[in-house]
Amino acid sequence: LKMEMPTVNLDGEGTALATVPEVVQSLKSCAATWQKLISGVLEEQLKKVPQGNGPLAEIDLWREKNATLSALTEQIKFPEVQKVLEILQEAEPEFTGDLQIVLSDLKKHHMEAQDNAKFLSTLERHVKNLSTGTGVDVISNTIPSLLNALRLVWIMSRHYNKDERMVPLLERISWEISARVRRVVDLQTLFKQDIAAAKKKITEAKNTLEQWKKCYFTTCIQVEESGSERYWKFDVKRLFEKTDYMVSICQDLYDIFQVTEEFYNVFIPELTTVTENPKGIDELRREVNILISPMEDLTFDPFSMESARDWAFVMEEFREDVTVEIVKEIFVQNLKDPPLYKNHPPVAGAIAWSRSLSHRIKHTITRFQEEEELLATERGKEVKEIYLQVTQKMKEYEDQKYRHWKERTEQMLPLLLKDTLLTVSSATEEPVTTKKSVCFTLNFSPEIQEIIIETKYMEQLGLPVPEMARYVALQEDKYLRYTSKLKAMLDRYHKLMEMMNEAETKLLDHYIQELWRILKAGHKRLTWKSVGIGEFIVQCTQSIGKLELLVHQIHNISEDISSKLRSIESTNLFKLPHSKNGDKLPGAKEFFDYVKCEQSKDVEHVVRKYSAIPQLLIEVERRVADTNSGKSPKLASYYAYWENRIYQVLTQLIVKNLQAFNATVLANVPLLQIEAVLSVPEITLQPNASEIGKMTVQCIQDCVEVTKHFLRWMHGTCIECPPQHVKADEVVTFSFYSDVSQSPLITEQAVLITQNVHKLLASLSKCLNQWKRYELLWKSDKGAVLDRLAAEKPACVIFDEYLQFYMKVAQEVTQQPLIKDEQFIRLQLAPLASAVQENAKSWVMSLGKLLNELAREELFSLQDEIQVG
Repeated sequence: LKMEMPTVNLDGEGTALATVPEVVQSLKSCAATWQKLISGVLEEQLKKVPQGNGPLAEIDLWREKNATLSALTEQIKFPEVQKVLEILQEAEPEFTGDLQIVLSDLKKHHMEAQDNAKFLSTLERHVKNLSTGTGVDVISNTIPSLLNALRLVWIMSRHYNKDERMVPLLERISWEISARVRRVVDLQTLFKQDIAAAKKKITEAKNTLEQWKKCYFTTCIQVEESGSERYWKFDVKRLFEKTDYMVSICQDLYDIFQVTEEFYNVFIPELTTVTENPKGIDELRREVNILISPMEDLTFDPFSMESARDWAFVMEEFREDVTVEIVKEIFVQNLKDPPLYKNHPPVAGAIAWSRSLSHRIKHTITRFQEEEELLATERGKEVKEIYLQVTQKMKEYEDQKYRHWKERTEQMLPLLLKDTLLTVSSATEEPVTTKKSVCFTLNFSPEIQEIIIETKYMEQLGLPVPEMARYVALQEDKYLRYTSKLKAMLDRYHKLMEMMNEAETKLLDHYIQELWRILKAGHKRLTWKSVGIGEFIVQCTQSIGKLELLVHQIHNISEDISSKLRSIESTNLFKLPHSKNGDKLPGAKEFFDYVKCEQSKDVEHVVRKYSAIPQLLIEVERRVADTNSGKSPKLASYYAYWENRIYQVLTQLIVKNLQAFNATVLANVPLLQIEAVLSVPEITLQPNASEIGKMTVQCIQDCVEVTKHFLRWMHGTCIECPPQHVKADEVVTFSFYSDVSQSPLITEQAVLITQNVHKLLASLSKCLNQWKRYELLWKSDKGAVLDRLAAEKPACVIFDEYLQFYMKVAQEVTQQPLIKDEQFIRLQLAPLASAVQENAKSWVMSLGKLLNELAREELFSLQDEIQVG
């Protein structure tokens, strides 16, 4: 399209040219030509429609419109055209009115085409994937991104944000997706493919169609949530009626292949294993091929909604044929192990299963009879023949199942009702000593319950049942009530027996034997035909209840005793003194005296708890033996049990306390102090290592001897042994000490503590060795040294060296650490340092005195010489 330019000379000012008539006339002629050209182009562009059904056609249409209108718009912008318009506007304004209207329309339509072409171009890549993508998966992957792009176009575009523009575009996209699915699911080639590949292809096509609809509604929600003032409220039927119909066709096709696959992969292999007739197998394969052959030769397009009735007829015929074949093969395949409805018994369930198959196949034939044209065909006659054969086999199968059940029920039910109520895992004639010696179990055969259920379902099926079976079935509630109560009673019994330990089982042996005597009726005498079952259950329940009450009472008393024993076992026998004056710690003797004193207080307290135990055992005796002597023969083993428990508790008491004391010894927390002293000529500990060792051993012995306060009971009783006068001046008391003190655990801890204390004292003694470098201060013979110096009369310098040495020693001692903390002992070195310092000062004083005397002698001698001279 090219606009014709004016032939007149337009040089010069526009205002001047507007006054030249010849020029104005020429330009008016030229402008009229432009107006006609532009009007014609606009009219032509407005009439154009997309050339095709797909979305690409719409994109191409707007691209062409944009190109055409852009060419005209660019020419309008030429300088010559603008000058012509300027001159005409100056010369004849009324003439340019219509031209300006046309130019305004051009601008408006050009802007629309430009805007639409720009936004639709963002869809082009996605749309091309729809139309030319290599597979259905490409379409599925494209749909979400395409709809997202459409959402952006709706929000941002000035023209594609209206229903009249967006709905046709969505229809074109829906058409494109449908067309691609049609090409993929081509029935001419689909039924010639492998079944698995065909099912996969159909599934992908169906999923693609469903995804198109699903993604559309997702996008609707996104548009609404984006804040746009205009929502997607389009006509869903226009967009998805066709694709929804195609989804249903895909499902029909999938069902056809599924049924075919089941025949090939399930029924035929199963029949091959149970039949020796290969001709029958070949016949079944032929029938399967006949079933699907109509699908390959359709004379109409199944995906076309106009052919919906034809396709429905084809599917109905297929389903009728398939139903008969499937029912037949299901029956043959599951004869030996038929699938049962929920809660159905095996025999009645099998008969009900067979009848349900018979009903299904009968329903099919009835529908065939309603469609006379179907039943009149060769295939219809074959189906009817198969129906008669299968129903005959089903009737024979049901009769055989029923006859066998009836004979077995009449034979077995009387025997089952003669079973005793209970069975027992061990004899009850001998007294038992363990809680698991006897285990009773319910002896109600599951076969009785099965016969009851079979009987009820047989009657529902209209079949006659044996009289005894009917009677038992009518008593079902009674049997269920009996079995429920017996099971609850036995659970209660076994739980009660589990609650008791061996000592309690021995204690209550008489009560347990009495309970077993009652229970014996359930496994010796009473059967499921007996009339005294209810009374037996009541009697057992009452006896168990009485024993339960007694056991709970004994457990409460046992818990009181155990609580006292736990308190005894947790007693701290090594309570430590607290320092009174900050760092001032008690001495060794003071420390061990404090521990012993506190120990005595605690022992008095725990012995009172121990002394209360016999009274609790007498309470048990009162409840069990109805006496309160503390020496009932019936409780002899129970007394022994608790005496053994007390021994274990006392052993643990001593072991734990010794372990705690050993930990105290090893901990780096000083608890007592000793001193390092100078005992000329040796440096020693005060008290010395031997004395501390004896104190430690005595402390351990005191701890163990705590058990002497716990007196043993007389044999077969819970009464404390009185003191025994062996000789006139010797009294012996029987306590736990003799047994506890011999425990290897206690001996081991005692040795360990002693060794650790000895190691600690050796380490402290070793640290005193550094002070031996000063031992010349007290080991040297001071008088001899001074006599020698007096005789030698050395120079003052020599005396000065001696004095400096001893003064240095005295000063050095004051700078030594005066406290040494190691494990639980603090060693005070101040007394030793003071003694060393005093010795050094003594040397200084003695040397000073000697020097003074020698100087005085020299002075007097010098005076004498001066006087003589």
